[in-house]
Amino acid sequence: MNEEPKLELSKLSQDISSAGRKVSIEIYRLEGDKSWNLEIVDEFNNSTVWDDTFETESAALTEAKKAILEDRISNYIGPEDGKSDGGHWQ
Repeated sequence: MNEEPKLELSKLSQDISSAGRKVSIEIYRLEGDKSWNLEIVDEFNNSTVWDDTFETESAALTEAKKAILEDRISNYIGPEDGKSDGGHWQ
């Protein structure tokens, strides 16, 4: 019987609020992996996942904060129903 791989959630994962909106920065990796994954999840459970991985948790957090600052938090918040109208919501 195969077990599901276990995820290790970084202690640096956190919520960030700006302009009355909130997103969750999730930094995680498969147990035993060396590199970290980065995902930003909005209040409607839409997510943006980076294709690249990061050597450290800190590098992933820095990238997330930089992206939110440069792109505005609203670019990481999708539609309430999770469906796009054909355009790219990010």
